[in-house]
Amino acid sequence: MEHFDVEAELKKLPGKPGVYIMHDAKDAIIYVGKAVSLKNRVRSYFRASTKKTAKIQKMVSLIARFEYIVTDSELEALVLENNLIKEHSPKYNTMLKDDKTYPYIKVTVAEAFPRILFSRQMKKDKSRYFGPYTSAAAVKDTIELMNKIYKLRTCNRSLPQEEGKGRPCLNYHIKQCTAPCQGYIDKEAYRESVNKALEFLNGNYGPVIKDLEEKMYAASEALEFEEAGKYKELLYSVKSVAQKQKITESDGENKDYIALARNERDVIIQVFFVREGKLIGREHFYMKQATQDTDGEILQSFLKQYYAGTPFIPKEIFLAEAIEEQELLEEWLGRKRENRVYIRVPQKGQKEKMLELARQNAELVLSRDAEKIKREELRTIGAVKEIEALLQLSNIQRMEAFDISNISGFANVGSMVVYEKGKPKRSDYRKFKIKSVAGPDDYACMKEVLTRRFVHGLEERESTDAAYGSFTRFPDLLMMDGGKGQVNIALQVLEELNLNIPVCGMVKDDNHRTRGLYYNNCEIPIDTRSEGFHLITRIQDEAHRFAIEYHRSLRSQAQVHSVLDEIPGVGPTRRKALMKSFSSIEDLKKADAATIAEKAGMPLHIAEGIVSFFANKEEKKV
Repeated sequence: MEHFDVEAELKKLPGKPGVYIMHDAKDAIIYVGKAVSLKNRVRSYFRASTKKTAKIQKMVSLIARFEYIVTDSELEALVLENNLIKEHSPKYNTMLKDDKTYPYIKVTVAEAFPRILFSRQMKKDKSRYFGPYTSAAAVKDTIELMNKIYKLRTCNRSLPQEEGKGRPCLNYHIKQCTAPCQGYIDKEAYRESVNKALEFLNGNYGPVIKDLEEKMYAASEALEFEEAGKYKELLYSVKSVAQKQKITESDGENKDYIALARNERDVIIQVFFVREGKLIGREHFYMKQATQDTDGEILQSFLKQYYAGTPFIPKEIFLAEAIEEQELLEEWLGRKRENRVYIRVPQKGQKEKMLELARQNAELVLSRDAEKIKREELRTIGAVKEIEALLQLSNIQRMEAFDISNISGFANVGSMVVYEKGKPKRSDYRKFKIKSVAGPDDYACMKEVLTRRFVHGLEERESTDAAYGSFTRFPDLLMMDGGKGQVNIALQVLEELNLNIPVCGMVKDDNHRTRGLYYNNCEIPIDTRSEGFHLITRIQDEAHRFAIEYHRSLRSQAQVHSVLDEIPGVGPTRRKALMKSFSSIEDLKKADAATIAEKAGMPLHIAEGIVSFFANKEEKKV
């Protein structure tokens, strides 16, 4: 990478809005920010007279280079900043750890005969949505209850176009659907049932309860006890749903209440969801806090990341602390909602009490999870510290482990697994199909894999898109599955490429159990009860598992290819369709011609030829 002259680059900064990206000496992205004026904002980091927090001072000391992207407005910069933070998880940005999606109840009111559906997304499709809810099970129970009470259809037929085509489904026969697909109910009568269901979902349970009670008593008086029992069960279900809805406010608006609790290291955000004036649930979120961020800064980061990923935005958002970018965030949220959004900080009254309740819940989660977090840290960061002490290294952030898999030299493959801060980073895992080695030579295979991995990384570092390459980040420690031989191969590759990366081997005993580490030409014993030992075995097992899975998939594909190549009329396109539609040759053999034609999307006569092909092969065996 060419030398980066910070002072020279600062002079080139435009006085326009945009996003700036800070890189460290290893070219990792450590911070992403936005600015109304890139020139003023980025310069301020490097100006001695500017007062900086300890967090900013530390971050600035690590900056090796920066880049920027100009936008047309501060609002565009906000959106881009959020996308880049989510993509790269910079060390000095406060990060939302959770990526949850919440269920909705969707009523397809634009259809001639509407349905009530479960949905994870809120789309602009003329349907009515209720939620979000925190329990998927509760949503499914409510939908099932609605369909039972109002006898609405659950099929996906296009009505009334497909009316009368085919027979009515089982739901009609068990009296849980009025069969609009057969024309047994007109649009007006069906729509009346839908409207009652909408009333129920809006929280008006009274008419439903009254109607079910009347039907239950009437059936009982007519000595139809089985029917009365059904109404009694429905009545119980309705009352259960009604009791779960706690009225919190009389204005019937949609609101989110957001508060936090924190200690020296962890932050818990608690959100209370109020929909149509009812508290429908709550959820907590973990934030990876950047050192010395204020409560307001953490809440501001949370709002950007959380509402960028959730389809529902309420009219009002109540916070326990004021934030700097309130007007900008209100504008951004308002555009997403297509209506005004208000961010408020109440000082007294019921809304302030709701926030206090949210804060207390966050405190409970924080204290409850403290021990769990401590144990997790011992398993990850604590384990890495133990390995650092054993090898006399420091600041190991990223570890990469490699393994080779083959059977008698067939389909040699390599795997690369990545652990950061003691946790697997699966997005950085990579597979290698060996190109230069034909037989079972693990050393030669490993040399090819390591060479390709680091050459690719060096090429990415030299390219203009270096910041976004998958191989750009190099490990702080290279872990080889084996002893002296594998370590020497790795050291040879690194020397040829002029790279200085520590390499250690994970040595196994005669029973194939890890017994120690091979480093600097000597074997280092390790306590098998320690967290460091457990982490090493997890890394070793993960590299092995990943390689074996890849090898197995290649073997399976090769088997499918070899057999399918023999079938007349099956070329590359149809072969690919068969491989995609059937998990194995055995599954394909069991299928009839109609199933093959439907699944693989091919003419029936070709499918019949495939069935005949396998039948003839079986006859020849006999």
